[in-house]
Amino acid sequence: MPTVIDLHVHTTRGSSDSSLTPEAMIVEAKRIGLKGICITEHNTLWDKSIFKEFAYRHDMLLIRGVEVDTDMGHVLAFGLDEYVSGISKIQELRKIISELGGAMITAHPFRGLLDKRPNSWPLLYESTEILPNDVDEAGNHPIFGLVDGVEVANGSTIDEENSFAYRVTEKLRLSGTGGSDAHSTHGLGRCTTVFQKEIRSEKEFIEALKTGSFYASYGLRMGKVRPFNS
Repeated sequence: MPTVIDLHVHTTRGSSDSSLTPEAMIVEAKRIGLKGICITEHNTLWDKSIFKEFAYRHDMLLIRGVEVDTDMGHVLAFGLDEYVSGISKIQELRKIISELGGAMITAHPFRGLLDKRPNSWPLLYESTEILPNDVDEAGNHPIFGLVDGVEVANGSTIDEENSFAYRVTEKLRLSGTGGSDAHSTHGLGRCTTVFQKEIRSEKEFIEALKTGSFYASYGLRMGKVRPFNS
């Protein structure tokens, strides 16, 4: 049985810019038909015991993760027990995640690349003034050799940048994920990831991320889940 999971969600418990309470998140997730949620607060993880107690009270797959601000953009990390000093450096994050048997996804890698609004600049290129001109150039960024997958469908990123990310993953033959990046109720489930089999635990979730047996999707809030492509 396929499992639809939102891989990128922020709540009021750990993200100061979110208006989505954990309780409202659960209610809305069940209303729209989500089977699982990855709670990925900004640079912090829920306390393990609090998370376990919260998950126990709700009939839904909940995964504890974190969105880490790194020197190569934002990365969704899974498998960490706690936030570790130094993981803002991508090489250190990769080392620790590998040691723990976890997984990491580069989040909205091209946000700001095609957005022409003032002060828009892609986080992936913060350390340089040179931006890629096309998919081939973009695929040469070292981040793509360090992650287990790429977020190609992000609910808070413009369509053109999501499509660009999708084309890069196709070029590199990497796995693409979907997540809403929700900070409010109406954003939850806007983009999702469909796993080909039932996912019942964090362990199964991480294993599935590593095998690539999933695809990025959208349309859950409209009643029909569709594969995301460019």
